[in-house]
Amino acid sequence: MKWRLSIFLASFLASAPGAHAAVVAADSARGAALFESLACVQCHAINGKGARIGPDLGRVVARNFTPAALAATMWNHAPAMWAAMRDRTIQAGDLDEQAAADLFAYFYAVRFFERAGDAARGKRVFTEYACAQCHGLTDAIKPGIKPVSQWEALADPVALTEAMWSHAPTMWVELKLKQIPWPQLSGPDLTDLLVYLRNLPSTRAMPPAFRTGTGSAGEAIFKAKGCQGCHTAYSVLADRIRGQTLTEIAAEMWTHGPRMKGPPARFEPGEMRELLSYLWARQFFIDSGSEGGGRRVFRIKRCTACHNDPSSGAPKLTGPGHSYTGATMVSALWHHGPKMLEMMKGKAIPWPRFDAPEMSDLIAYLNSGDSAK
Repeated sequence: MKWRLSIFLASFLASAPGAHAAVVAADSARGAALFESLACVQCHAINGKGARIGPDLGRVVARNFTPAALAATMWNHAPAMWAAMRDRTIQAGDLDEQAAADLFAYFYAVRFFERAGDAARGKRVFTEYACAQCHGLTDAIKPGIKPVSQWEALADPVALTEAMWSHAPTMWVELKLKQIPWPQLSGPDLTDLLVYLRNLPSTRAMPPAFRTGTGSAGEAIFKAKGCQGCHTAYSVLADRIRGQTLTEIAAEMWTHGPRMKGPPARFEPGEMRELLSYLWARQFFIDSGSEGGGRRVFRIKRCTACHNDPSSGAPKLTGPGHSYTGATMVSALWHHGPKMLEMMKGKAIPWPRFDAPEMSDLIAYLNSGDSAK
């Protein structure tokens, strides 16, 4: 995979695939602070703010990264990153798994992982889908309806999903009175619309935000709101939204609303965030692939030379009781990578490089409990 970024981040902690343990709550505000305290800002900028030694991480064109892809990218670039840090006498702080979660939330907040959109198309969506008939950009058109400049949820993809869901019943009534059909928003439609609205003079200064809960209350909310009446199981719905961005999920929920059998459930503040943490965050951030493929990667990349050799002093990674995510891989790299590089040089073993599927498969293998050599 072509190198496009080097960042100090990782995915959310989670239990082994298939388990229902909660993910770590993460906050982009803490991640933004860590981007500076971990010295990332000394090489990288975010949307023009920061150094220009490395690429601007808020303006990277490729948007198809996953936690495993990011772990692979950082792993591949690590030797060059360590050398650059030594040359500049940069002393970065510790990257534990909570810090990694917060950094990842920060990158999601600046829309690094969302699909690219187009403001001109978004402006057409705003007009052609009748949004402009009720929603002014800077001034209220109708009493009680906030203009776009006052939409606090605009900068937070989870809050936006909740706001769109809560707003839908009122909009159904309004559209019916005006004999306007329900706007069928696709994921690209909503992406374009948000690019347009977030880049208006009155909104572009809004600080981006992204927070997840632990998801521990998600199952109870899923049942209490009647979701299981149609979505018979968590696993079915989670699999349906696998690989989608939050913008795509928000668009699908919007389009799905009028087709529901009964009135849509009402969510109290914070409940949608907890439900999405339960349904979406866990399976998205684990991001594991093929166990068999990972076993081959473990062998081909010569991981066995140290991690299956007790005399090396390296820990055995496979076997029961282990749990790995992209966060685990990056945190281990951060703490032990430089020493590992020196050991590999001593054994004349080249530094292993991974593409995204290989890292995803490796995570699956390490989580499999396979203790075979």
